[in-house]
Amino acid sequence: MRAYAGELIAEAVGVFIIVVFGDSVSAMYFLFDPSPYLNAYWGVAICWGLAVTFGIYATASITGAHLNPAVTLGFACFRQFPWKKVLPYCAAQVVGAFLAAVIVYVLYQPIIDNLLADHNTVRAASSDVAQKTAAVFFTHPHAHITALHGFVDEIILTALLVFGIFAITEQYNDMAPMANSGALLIGLLVALIGGSMGYLEAWAINPARDFGPRVFAYIAGWGGNAFPAPKDFWWVPIVGPLIGGVVGSAAYQWLIRPFLPDLVAARAERPLESSQNKESEESDE
Repeated sequence: MRAYAGELIAEAVGVFIIVVFGDSVSAMYFLFDPSPYLNAYWGVAICWGLAVTFGIYATASITGAHLNPAVTLGFACFRQFPWKKVLPYCAAQVVGAFLAAVIVYVLYQPIIDNLLADHNTVRAASSDVAQKTAAVFFTHPHAHITALHGFVDEIILTALLVFGIFAITEQYNDMAPMANSGALLIGLLVALIGGSMGYLEAWAINPARDFGPRVFAYIAGWGGNAFPAPKDFWWVPIVGPLIGGVVGSAAYQWLIRPFLPDLVAARAERPLESSQNKESEESDE
């Protein structure tokens, strides 16, 4: 029981690390004028990626660092992760993201309130400024992106993420990085997705990363900007990544893994070893 509690704590802490840095860089992007990232959006993507790397390094020795319900679901489907742990892991991840949003709010609350006051608006208003302050905590679609299009986007982006995670962590992939550098590669993968596709709907690719802070923002006064959100978007960063996680893991397991030379060789050796063991047993008799 103690070990299991440690796993849940590690998942919460890992997601906390990701979101406390990720949402903070979002605050730097949205709340300041001029934004320090106005002409350097790649810096936002890199910060999110480094936050993921830090979260993995901090917790991977305990749980393998899922830190994302989409990853947990993919591991349950294809890597024999126990199904009975899926919902507790996801809950822990959401809790970590929620607590991170609390800390980001504590840090940036004076800036948020001053910005709203300067534009004579409030958090729950439908104004652009109110939605900009909400975007510190959770994702929003681009003006020309519908909820349905965003749903498809999130499936594709998360599938790419989980496909990459499966490739990086595959034991039979002789091109995968060593264990200690895998976290950096996964962080760079997150940054790559953000840098190349992030403006579509802020690349949630993680239901916990979006849902936990969204719940906090609703409680903290953003109301309809959080739930149901403009364009009724709130469900997209939850359902899309969960489907994408299964799609990406299935794609790797079915399209790449069966043809890995090390896995093919290992499977070829097993019948030989079985036959040798049987002959040894017969000779002993």
